[in-house]
Amino acid sequence: MTARTTRRSTVTSRFAAVAAIAVAGALALTGCGDQTEKGGSPSASSDASKAPLFAKLPKSVQSAGVLKVGSDIAYPPVEFVKDGKNVGIDPDLADAMAKQLGVKVEFNNGTFDTLLTGLRAKRYDMVMSAMSDTKDRQEGVDSSTGKKVGEGVDFVDYFTAGSSIIVKKGNPEGVKSLADLCGKKVAVQRGTTSQDLLKAQKCDKPMSIQPFDTDTEAQTRLKAGGVVADVSDFPVAAYAVKTSGGGNDFELAGEQVEAGPYGIAVAKTNTELRDALQAALTAVIKDGSYTKVLEKWGVTDGAVTEAKINGGS
Repeated sequence: MTARTTRRSTVTSRFAAVAAIAVAGALALTGCGDQTEKGGSPSASSDASKAPLFAKLPKSVQSAGVLKVGSDIAYPPVEFVKDGKNVGIDPDLADAMAKQLGVKVEFNNGTFDTLLTGLRAKRYDMVMSAMSDTKDRQEGVDSSTGKKVGEGVDFVDYFTAGSSIIVKKGNPEGVKSLADLCGKKVAVQRGTTSQDLLKAQKCDKPMSIQPFDTDTEAQTRLKAGGVVADVSDFPVAAYAVKTSGGGNDFELAGEQVEAGPYGIAVAKTNTELRDALQAALTAVIKDGSYTKVLEKWGVTDGAVTEAKINGGS
C-alpha cells in the first residue's frame, strides 16, 4: 500500500540500503490467498499463558488466543501474498511480537482506506498496514476535509519511512521533485499520505491525480504509460524498482518526502492492548528479532530504537 497518510517535508533519503532489496523468500503467517490469513488458534493454552507478556493482553484476546489484524495485503515488501501466503515486513514483525504475547495473529485483507473504519467497527483488534502515524488519524480527522470522522486511534510506532516518486526507466519526463509533477498525470494509492502530499502540492497548473485501490494498480498504470509517475512509500517504491520487469521498468526520481513513523493502530478505548503491543515491540527490539526481520527485507535504515506511542505529527 503507497505511503499510507501525512507525515508521509523533504528529507535526505534514510533508506539507501532499501534500494538493494532483493526478492526474499518469505516467512509467512498461516493462511491462503490474499483474503484472510487464519491464525486458526483455539482458546489460549497453558503453554501460551507462559509467554512473557501474555498477562498484559486483554482477557478477551487471551481467551481467543488470536489477534485479528486489518491490513491491505498488496504492498510489497511491507505486506503481500507470495505462494498463497501473507509475507513481508509487517507479517514477520507481527509474528515475532505474537510469540512474546503467547497468541497467534490473523491477517484480514481490506482496502487501505477502509481499515480504520473496520477497526472502529471492531472487525479487527488492530491495524498493521504501513500506516503512517499522524495527528489527524490520532484525532479522527479526515485530512482531506479537516472534518471529524471518528474517535481517532492510538499508534504504537514501529518503523520510519517517507514517500518516493517512481517513474519509468530513464525518467523520460525528467522528474526530480513533486513540483515537476504539476500539470501532469500522477498515480497514487487512495487514502494514503502520498495522496495527501499530491493534493497539498502548490502548482500553477494543477496535476491530474489518479487514485487506485492498491499501489500495484498504480504501478501498472505507470507501466502502461497512462501517468508519468506513481508516488508511494519508499520501501515499496524501492522494491518495485528492484523487481518489476527484472529491474528494467522503473527508477526512483528525487529524494524521499516527509519521512515519519508507521504505527500499529489500536482503538483509543483499548489501552490495554496498546500497552501490550508496545511491550511486545520493545521486547523484540531488545532481543534482536526486530533487527533480523528488517535485515531480511533490506530495510534496516527504517528501524526505530524504541516503541513510541503516538509519535507522529
